Amino acid sequence: MDLSMNERNPNAEMVARDLDCVWHPCTQMKDHEWLPMVPIRRGAGAWLEDFNGRRYLDAISSWWVNLFGHANPVIGNAVRRQLETLEHVMLAGFTHEPVVELSERLVAATPAGLDRVFYADNGSSAVEVALKMSFHYWLNQGEPGRQRFVALENSYHGETLGALAVGDVGLYKDTYRPLLMECLLAPSPDAYLREAGESPADFARRRAAELEALLERHAGEVCAVIVEPLVQCAGHMRMYDPAYLVELRAICDRHRVHLIADEIAVGFGRTGTMFACEQAGISPDFMCLSKGLTGGFLPLSAVLTSEDVYAAFYDDYTTLRAFLHSHSYTGNPLACAAALATLDLFAASDVLEKNRARAAALRAGVAALEDHPHVAEIRQAGMILAMEMVRDARTREPYPWQERRGLKVYQHALEKGVLLRPLAHVVYFMPPYVIDEEEIALLTRTAIEGIDVATREA
Repeated sequence: MDLSMNERNPNAEMVARDLDCVWHPCTQMKDHEWLPMVPIRRGAGAWLEDFNGRRYLDAISSWWVNLFGHANPVIGNAVRRQLETLEHVMLAGFTHEPVVELSERLVAATPAGLDRVFYADNGSSAVEVALKMSFHYWLNQGEPGRQRFVALENSYHGETLGALAVGDVGLYKDTYRPLLMECLLAPSPDAYLREAGESPADFARRRAAELEALLERHAGEVCAVIVEPLVQCAGHMRMYDPAYLVELRAICDRHRVHLIADEIAVGFGRTGTMFACEQAGISPDFMCLSKGLTGGFLPLSAVLTSEDVYAAFYDDYTTLRAFLHSHSYTGNPLACAAALATLDLFAASDVLEKNRARAAALRAGVAALEDHPHVAEIRQAGMILAMEMVRDARTREPYPWQERRGLKVYQHALEKGVLLRPLAHVVYFMPPYVIDEEEIALLTRTAIEGIDVATREA
C-alpha cells in the first residue's frame, strides 16, 4: 500500500512511538536506525498485517508458537468464554476446572508414565522447574552428591540462568557465563557432523556411546541429561536420528539418571508426531512443554513427570520435602482454556496426516536448492525445514557470521510479503498448520530468491 507524501503513515507513527520506549528481545536496537521495524495491527490465518495494510506470510509461526493460525476463532472463543467466569486464581490451595481438564488431557496425550503436571509461565521457566525438580528428587532420595546436569553441544533451552546454563549457544551464553552453574557437555548427535558414508543412525549411536562414557566418568554426580528431541532448534535447526533417543533412554536407566525432554519447540506435531519422543518410542522422566501448547494465544508451560518423582516429594510438611517452586500465574485459567481449545483442534481432524502433505509440499518447493553452490544441506523433520547457507557447498566452508547473510534473506522476504527470520546463515520454515498450497508456493519461491540474493557475493 503506497502512501503519498501528504498522507499519514500509520506504520511510521507506530514505530516512532515504539522507539521512544520499547526495548525489544533478541535485538541490537541500533540496527533499527537503518533496518525498518514492522508494526503489526492484526493477524488472520497464516498472515500478519501492518498498520498500512501490507500483509506478511508468517513462515515461522511468530517464534514457533502459532499452530492453527492467528486469531483462530475456536481458541479465541474459548478464551472469551473463560473471561466471563474466571480470569485467574492462585493454584496454591485452590484449583479450577480448566487446569484439571488440561492436566488430564496432557497426561492422556503424552508418552506413558508421565502422570503428573506442574505448570509455569513460559519455556525457560519449565526448564527451570525440571532442573530443580530433578536435583531435589535426588536430594530427597538421600543422594545429595548428584548436582550436575549433562546437555548436548549446540543445545538451547532458554534464557533464564538455569536454562542458559544447560545450553551451548555461545551467542546467548558467553556473556553470562560467570553467573552460570557448570554443565557437562556431551557431543551432539547432529547428523550434519557425521562422517562421509556414515548413516545418521550410526552416527547417533556413536555419539550416544560418547555420552555414556561421560556419565561413567562422573558416576554418582549427575541429576539428569537434558535434550531437545530430534531438532536443536535455536542451534541452527540441526537435526538428528531418533536412534539417539532410544540409546539415551537406555543409558539413563543404566546410570540411574533422569532424562529431561525439552519439547517446548518440537512438541505438538512440529516433527511429524504429536511429540518428538514418540519417534523413538520412549518416555522421558520429565517433558517440558510450552509455545504451541496454547496455539500461540497466551503464555503457559507445563512439566510432566512420573508418579515416582511425585512420590519423592509427598510427605509430612515438617520433613521439608515439598517442591516450593511457584509462579503467580501458574495454571492461569485463560491460558488453560486456550490450551484446551488447541487440543480440541487436534481432535477435530487428522492434523498430523494433513501436515504430512504440507511437509512434502514444503520439501518439493525448495528442490531447486539441492544443487545450489551455497546450500550445504536441506534438512527436514515434519513441519520444520532448514536450508544451510555456506560459502562453498562442496567443502561446507561457512560464511563468517559478521556478514549476516541471513539478514539479507530476511530483508528480501519482507519485501515480498513473507516473514522469515533466519538463524544466522540457516533459513528455515516452521509455519502454522493452516498454510495452504498457494502460500507454500509463495514461501518456497521467496526463500529460494532470498538465498540467491544473500549468496550472490560469495
